[in-house]
Formats: sequence, structure tokens, C-alpha cells
Amino acid sequence: MLNGTVEHVVKQSVLYSYVLSQPFAFYVDAYPVLQNKQLLEAEHLQYGEHGESVRVLQHKLNKLSYYDDEINGDFTVLTEHALKKFQEDNNITINGQADIKTLTTIINKEKQKYMEQINKMSESIYPGMQSDDVKIAQHALQYFGYYEGEIDGIYGPLTKKALEIAEEEHGLELIDETEQVTESSLTALYKKDGNNEQNIEQKAKQEVKEKTQEAKKVEVTSTNFSGAIDAAYAQIGTPYVWGGESPGGFDCSGFIQYIFKTQNIVMPRTVSDAWNFTQHVNSPSVGDLVFFETYKPGPSHMGIYIGDGKFIHAGESRGVEISKLSTSYWDQRYLGARRVK
Repeated sequence: MLNGTVEHVVKQSVLYSYVLSQPFAFYVDAYPVLQNKQLLEAEHLQYGEHGESVRVLQHKLNKLSYYDDEINGDFTVLTEHALKKFQEDNNITINGQADIKTLTTIINKEKQKYMEQINKMSESIYPGMQSDDVKIAQHALQYFGYYEGEIDGIYGPLTKKALEIAEEEHGLELIDETEQVTESSLTALYKKDGNNEQNIEQKAKQEVKEKTQEAKKVEVTSTNFSGAIDAAYAQIGTPYVWGGESPGGFDCSGFIQYIFKTQNIVMPRTVSDAWNFTQHVNSPSVGDLVFFETYKPGPSHMGIYIGDGKFIHAGESRGVEISKLSTSYWDQRYLGARRVK
């Protein structure tokens, strides 16, 4: 749960479940805070995935002028390209994947655009007033799901009620003693919510760390390569380098060759030769190699299986990392498992 804001949306108006049951066009511009919640719950989106979370991601990238193709919920190379451009412009590791860092930055950049609108307010607003400044305030309140009426620029009962709920949820004074609302009070609302998104990012990073530590505890029972598994874990985070075969940088086959070399096992240098060097098994056990068909016919990528449906490999986007076989990208390209004898 993001904070009191989403508590209000979900518990008091039951808006979240209702909105997500509607066609995308129904809520895409009306409830940004619900989109934010949906993205942050997804945590990680990448090439080959599809669904509402990808559609929301495309919409936000479109709003930020990075994506101008069809918003269809399919994570193709066009979405990946848009993400890489966004990551480059915002000093984020360029991998074309919507990880938690990228998602929170997208949300914050969108929020900045809303805040820029608030900065354009020419005066305070008050009950009974009708103006463009009231529209700006209504847009801000709608962003968080407090205002559900028409953006009509009229400071009426709906606008006042939305402000009062926002005050209560955030512990802020948005309406002063003269019942006026200023630019600075609305800006404070965005900043208050931003602190919570930083906490979400930190929590997500901690969960990734805990999952990695938990995976390391998997007992090796089917092969004798526990040392190779440990060596593989030690290289997580090493960058991808084409032709690389040392801790300074690996490609996928160079990585496998390196970790087995630590066990005094000489592996072939290429993926296809490693495929021919190893023996087929029906399903992978910890320490087996898993192979994929990626950029050319036949085996062209590989990693070492660590159990629980996961493998460690040197990926082109993020270097040495842990991935899931069940991820659509890898599942569609999976050729099989083979064992080093």
C-alpha cells in the first residue's frame, strides 16, 4: 500500500477495484495515483511481457514524450527503446527494462509535470471561485484520487471535500483560516507523497537482496558443482562485455567458462560447443547448464541453474544477474538443460 492516499482510494471509495475492471481508456488520465500503484506493484517489466501494467508504462512514457507508438500493453522493442532513452536522460543504468528505480523515476517525472502546473497558479483559490487556477487544483487533487468530479474550475463542495480528505490523510494544512488554498500548500501535497515513493524503492531493493540471499541457501543435491554456484554468485553485478572472460567483464559463454575453471574444469569457449560438450537432461538440477536460442538459430545463450526455476547468466543488458526461466522472454527461447560430466 502506498500510503494514506491509496488507503482512501481503495477503502473509502472502492475506486481501485472498480477502475481496474473498466476499459483502459476509462481511467488512464483520470487516476494517475492508481497507475502509480499498479506500476510499483509490478516492480519489474521487461521485453516480451504484456498486460495492463505495460499499457500504463507506455502511457506514462507517452506523456513524458518518450513513446509515440500504439499503447497496446505489449512490451516490444519500441517500448524497450523508449525506456533506454528515458534511462539515458535520467542517469539510470541503461538496460531497457522497467526496474523499480526506473519506475519510481518515471512517476516522479510525471509528478513534476503536475507540479509545474501548480507553479502557474496566479493567485489563491477560495470557495465559490471559478477560474483556471481552480482547474489546476482539481487536477492536482484528481492525481491522488481525492477529486472525482468534473474538471470545471469551480471551487464547490466537491473540491472542498477533496481538500479536506487530503488534509486528513497527509496531516497537512491545505486550507488556511480564510478557506483559501495556495500554490505552496498544493506543492507540499506532492512532496509528502514523494517521500513515500522513496521508501517503496528502498523496500524493493531490500526484498531483492533478501531473495538473493535466500537463493544462495539452496542445497546442491543433484550435481557436484556447489563451488561453481558460489563462484557464479560472487560475480553478480559484473558488466557484460562481448568476448569477455574475466571479472572485468563477461559474455555468457566466457562467464560459464570462468566459473567452471574455478573448479578445474575446462569448458569450450562458445555456446554451441558447450552444448555439444554437455549431456542432455530432461529437467535441470542445480549446477546444470540451461540453453536458449536468442539472436540466431540454435543455442546462442546459456547460464547455470541455481534451483527454484532460476539461473545465473551474463545478460547483455545488466551483466551477471539472476533470471527466472518462467519469464516470457526466456521461456519462449528455452532449448533445454544439459549437464557437465
